[in-house]
Amino acid sequence: MKKFNILLCLLFLLGFFVFCAQRQTVRLKVLQLNLWIQGRIVPGGVGGIIDIIDQTNPDIVFLCEIRKEENNPFIDNLKEELKKRNKEYCGRYMDQGVTVLSKYQLTNVGSPFTLENGSRPVCKATLEIGEKTLTVYSVHWDYTHYECYMPRGYSGTTWKKIEAPADNADSVLIANRISYRDEGVSALLKDAKQETEQGHIVILGGDFNEPSHLDWQADTKDLRNHNGLVINWDCSVMLHEAGYKDVYRELYPNAVTHPGFSWPAGNQAAPMEKLMWVPDADDRDRIDFIYYYPDKSLTLKEAALVGPKEDLCSGEIVDGKTQDHFVEPQGIWPSDHKGVLATFELCTE
Repeated sequence: MKKFNILLCLLFLLGFFVFCAQRQTVRLKVLQLNLWIQGRIVPGGVGGIIDIIDQTNPDIVFLCEIRKEENNPFIDNLKEELKKRNKEYCGRYMDQGVTVLSKYQLTNVGSPFTLENGSRPVCKATLEIGEKTLTVYSVHWDYTHYECYMPRGYSGTTWKKIEAPADNADSVLIANRISYRDEGVSALLKDAKQETEQGHIVILGGDFNEPSHLDWQADTKDLRNHNGLVINWDCSVMLHEAGYKDVYRELYPNAVTHPGFSWPAGNQAAPMEKLMWVPDADDRDRIDFIYYYPDKSLTLKEAALVGPKEDLCSGEIVDGKTQDHFVEPQGIWPSDHKGVLATFELCTE
């Protein structure tokens, strides 16, 4: 009887391992990065872009601030240099400021909508991994009316000092909504709903030029020149209400200990006059994001900021001394932003 029980246990374990082996999974790394005009502002910046993609080795890359130039060879050159390092990516210049690179073949690449101001702030693409279809969106929302400056005593339109820091959240939001950011998110959500209804996995990332409501609540109202305000910023609220998950806040929900500042980065290699917009205010914010729509096949495993640990604060490069998780560049940092890196586990069956 004892031998029989041992045999049953062995058969059970064998069946379990066979089942696990049949569950095909892959690690999926996604990088989001603002290139700061294709790395042109920082000496050696283009090489820095190549280096950080090589270092982080993402499967999908969301890029923004690509120059809109005729016959722009930047993306082709980027892919060629990465190929020399045994990293092959699909993707192309889309005659707009955003694009997607992927180690997987991309199909249906295009701009899903054009906003009323004529901008095309989104690049959409589809890729297949095993039996799963992923729809990805690289975004760069309107930089105008950057009104998280108002509580800090500056205009987000002229970037000049105002008479007094804003002390009313509603007035800030009214000014903020003059931008086309909320219209962009609304259009994206409408498009992405059609994808999720087909069972497609949706991941998006980019420079939002707007903070997250998760970072402007009661616990931070007296920090970072928020001037006592709790502000439910539109773009993140819309995504949250539609069910989307902010990868960094999913793993690091405490905005005090893990603020996740992505702008302005404390880039020692950059000209200070190019980095600094408000010389006497703490304008650090998390405005670069990766979001995903929950799916039983997709599990978030890791999230990190990519870039220098230092920030620009009140006109000086400072060590923020936060508990944030970083991937620090081994070479030159090319941007005034920090990027975001997310690692998922994807069941491909």
